[in-house]
Amino acid sequence: MAILFIAEGDDPADYRPLLDQELGGVDFRIWPEAGDAAEIEAALVWKPPAGVLRRFPNLKAIISLGAGVDHVFLDPELPRGVPMVRLVDRSLTEQMCEYAILGVLRHHRLLPRYEALQRAGEWRKYPAPDTERTPVGILGLGVIGGAAAGKLAALGFPVRGWSRSAKALPGIACFHGAAGLSAMLAECRFLLCFLPLTPETRGIIDRTTLAALPQGAYVINLARGGHVVDEDLIAALDSGHIAGAMLDVFQREPLPPDHAFWRHPAILLTPHIAGLTVAASVVPQIAETIRRARAGKPLANVVDPERQY
Repeated sequence: MAILFIAEGDDPADYRPLLDQELGGVDFRIWPEAGDAAEIEAALVWKPPAGVLRRFPNLKAIISLGAGVDHVFLDPELPRGVPMVRLVDRSLTEQMCEYAILGVLRHHRLLPRYEALQRAGEWRKYPAPDTERTPVGILGLGVIGGAAAGKLAALGFPVRGWSRSAKALPGIACFHGAAGLSAMLAECRFLLCFLPLTPETRGIIDRTTLAALPQGAYVINLARGGHVVDEDLIAALDSGHIAGAMLDVFQREPLPPDHAFWRHPAILLTPHIAGLTVAASVVPQIAETIRRARAGKPLANVVDPERQY
């Protein structure tokens, strides 16, 4: 039986030898050279073309090469009944936490202001920030969002977290539901998004959410571009209600060269690099998923097709 690699932007050469070693030999095929469709038992995917996955009648597992799976659910012909698995990986989680901390501390410690002073050749000091009185809000308290919340709390920030359903995390003030979101936003000087992108969370950072934040709040999005309503964020920045934003993900990627985000002075953007999949880190998990699928055993980190996470 064979494994099919369908991953835009990933190098199959990073995965083939590691999977071969883990599984004691593997029939590794790279789309579009799939060979006999009946021989494909697992698909490693990132943004697979619509309609491709339904061609394989003996598919036992669809494995997303990332923590998110919204790119798979874009396929209107996604085969029903085939388990979809997302990566839960230490390296991905650590990278995302590092990015979140970098974004918070860069703004909190006024580095953009000091960078401007350096360019102007001006020696000036601003008052010290008060970490204990700077609440940070986290949208999404899953594996990655929960880890980031804990690390930011360990730095001394009061951390508030929001999720669709009730959760309890040590040292984190947890909110849930529509009423909980409004209550949390009113307190947050920073808002960080770690949510999965689903029909319910698409556009969650809109004019209503931004207006509910205190004057001068800062937004960091490292989840999916679809969470942000671009024109609402630009309007909030232009009005001065939102002080700035650090964005790693966008509605369209690569970000079109004529998009206003490129030139906005209050936005720092990066090209979807907050968490990059490291093959050496994730292949043992992928191999275990394939072993269990072959044996007919339950799989770990299976996505609920109704919730889409």
